[in-house]
Amino acid sequence: MDIGSSRYEMGAELGEGGFGTVYAATRLKDGLQVAVKFASNREARYTRISGYSRPIPLEVALQMFANRGPSAPNIIQLLDWQDEPHRYLMVLERPMPSQNLKEFLTSYTGTKYVDSVRIIMRQVIFAAQACCRRGVFHRDIKLENLLINPDTLEVKLIDFGCGEFLNSKGYRSFSGTKKYSPPEYRLSGYYHGEPATVWSLGVVLFVMLCKKFPRSRDLEEIHRNIWTRNGLSQGLPNKED
Repeated sequence: MDIGSSRYEMGAELGEGGFGTVYAATRLKDGLQVAVKFASNREARYTRISGYSRPIPLEVALQMFANRGPSAPNIIQLLDWQDEPHRYLMVLERPMPSQNLKEFLTSYTGTKYVDSVRIIMRQVIFAAQACCRRGVFHRDIKLENLLINPDTLEVKLIDFGCGEFLNSKGYRSFSGTKKYSPPEYRLSGYYHGEPATVWSLGVVLFVMLCKKFPRSRDLEEIHRNIWTRNGLSQGLPNKED
């Protein structure tokens, strides 16, 4: 099929979520392996950005902004896109080999787990920081939205379908994953993008280290700086990280 200026041969389905379905594909002109996301535009949000005469899908715009400027190696690259009457398509970088971080952690058999978590987490933080610096609030940083190469531990942040442009006023709606939502939103229905991003990073780190989501008791002990867990270094993360 033709998408933008290139022709692609479609392959197997790679995954399906609330905002679309992703398929493996090959760009015929050079054999590049890519991922193609098909998303319905029936309920999609559109926005206007400089350089385009008509509104474009917000997800596409956010991906463009996240990819702007110096290369951000830990954010998936948008290669092409196309808006159609009932859907929009995104051609995305497809790291190979790769799996989402939840799958990787479930099957992990290495002996230096904490060291691997440190390497992974540093990259996740870099990706989140790059998004915020470029005015993008991803709003759904979670294990399933992080691709990892199991051989090199290289991480890529994917799926901007829940995102929004970062602002200083704050937000009164949340469209990410409930278990990663900031506590201030649950308490007051209002939150800011950068603190919410930091909160989601903390949840990602906790789940990687503890293989479960934090409970109220965990959060209270962390707040009081008395939380511990057998098998974890007292210096994790240390000041050098």
